[in-house]
Amino acid sequence: MLVIPVLDLLNGVVVRGVGGRRDEYRPVESVLTSSSQPLDVARAFRDRLSLTTLYVADLDGILRQQPNADVYQQLVDDGFELWIDAGVRSLSDANRLLSVGAAKVIVGLETVPDARLLATLVAECGAPRIIFSLDLQAGRPMLGHSDWPDSSPLGIAQNVVSQGLTQLIVLDLASVGEQRGPSTIALCESIRRIAPKARLITGGGVRTADDLPPLQAAGIDSVLLATALHNGAISFAELPAVHSRSI
Repeated sequence: MLVIPVLDLLNGVVVRGVGGRRDEYRPVESVLTSSSQPLDVARAFRDRLSLTTLYVADLDGILRQQPNADVYQQLVDDGFELWIDAGVRSLSDANRLLSVGAAKVIVGLETVPDARLLATLVAECGAPRIIFSLDLQAGRPMLGHSDWPDSSPLGIAQNVVSQGLTQLIVLDLASVGEQRGPSTIALCESIRRIAPKARLITGGGVRTADDLPPLQAAGIDSVLLATALHNGAISFAELPAVHSRSI
C-alpha cells in the first residue's frame, strides 16, 4: 500500500486540516520541521520519511479559485511528484495543472460542476492522469452544484467508473485530523466489489501504524496521511515497505 503525505495549503502555507472545519485551519505544527512553508514541509517528508509523492490539497484553489501555481512549480522543480486538488471545474483547469507539472489531477465531487465533465477529462487528459475524489462530510456526499443520477456514495462511484475513471479517492472530511480511526473502510469495500480493477485511495482518521493493515486488507491501494506523520505517531520504520513506490 502506497503512503501519500498530504500538503493542505491555505493562504499559501501548509495548514493542519481538522474535520473539514476550514475556518479553524492553522499553520501546521510538526515534529518533522519547524516551518509551515510548502517546500520545507515537502523536503521534511522526503528527508525524514523518504516520501516523494505528495497530495496537494490547495484550499486557495478549491475555495477561492486562486491556485498556488508558484508553489506547485517549486515542488516539481525540487523533484516531487504531485497529485493536485485545486478545485477543478473545467477541462482548462485540469490542463493548467498538468502544464505546471501535476502527475495526477484530482477532480473533487465538491467542485465538479457537472458529472459529464469526467468523461471529457478522461478523453482529453487520459484516465491515468485523472483521479476522482468522492468527497464526503460525515458520510454524506459533498455535491456542490453538480447533479448525479444516483447521488448516494456508491451510486456516484459507479457513475464515475462507468465514465472510464480508474482511480478513486474516498475521503470523509469529518475524519480528517480527528484521529478516531479510518471511517471509509466499509464504503471502500463496497466500491471494490463493483469496481474490482479500480485503484482505491482513502484517508482521514489514521491514528497509528496499527490502522494501516485493515486498510490494506480492505483492498485499499493507497492512503493519504498528514496528522499521524506530523505528530510522529507513524515513523519511517513503521511505514509500509512499498511506501516510496509511485503509481
